[in-house]
Amino acid sequence: SRTEPMLAALAEALGLEDPPKRIECYDISNIQGDSAVGAMVVFEDGRPRNDHYRHFRIKFVPGPNDFAMLQEVLRRRLERLESSQRREDAEVVGDRSFTSRPDLILIDGGKGQLGAALEVLEAAGFADIPTFSLAKEREEIFAPGRSEPIVQEHNSPGMFLVQRVRDEAHRFAITHHRKVRSRKALTSPLDSVEGIGPARKRALLRRFGSVQAIREAPVEDIVAVGVPERLAIRLKETL
Repeated sequence: SRTEPMLAALAEALGLEDPPKRIECYDISNIQGDSAVGAMVVFEDGRPRNDHYRHFRIKFVPGPNDFAMLQEVLRRRLERLESSQRREDAEVVGDRSFTSRPDLILIDGGKGQLGAALEVLEAAGFADIPTFSLAKEREEIFAPGRSEPIVQEHNSPGMFLVQRVRDEAHRFAITHHRKVRSRKALTSPLDSVEGIGPARKRALLRRFGSVQAIREAPVEDIVAVGVPERLAIRLKETL
């Protein structure tokens, strides 16, 4: 197929024994730790395997720490792979993407991200999966145990494939991050007040324009919008 020479060139550039059939690439997207998500994209035989793409909501890392977020994502992904390998029956029940073992892992990032990823792979017992990172600025490939990056011509077939996989991971991560952020923006402190349903919320925001203005408004002004006095008092206390 058309992708075979590309995969062969990539294997040669990275020093792999065989062309990688399944490539997984990971990227993290967040703004100062907010609405943080991880993305995993999969290429099989050099082509995107969209049905195997997965998102991760970052659960355990507070604040901005891309290395720790990457480690969380990889840890969760490898736990699924390990549990599938422990099962004796060949037909593993569960997520097909997580039960497939990658031939190559790519990380969007530099030397630091690669080091963080390798720690997790080693701890999980998957240190034998070839893992590399691709730094954005100068498009350099970092390899385990090498202080200098692997230098590739920018138009080489192997480099083209690595960049394509990395760009796809970045696109997938940032698209989901924006979705999470916009969903978060749609939630309002008013949603947490019992008795304030969608209609009252709309009426209050139409009259006052913002939650801050409601916070500063006298109770009688809130009552004038059609909110019972006791609820208006509770609303003020909650906000």
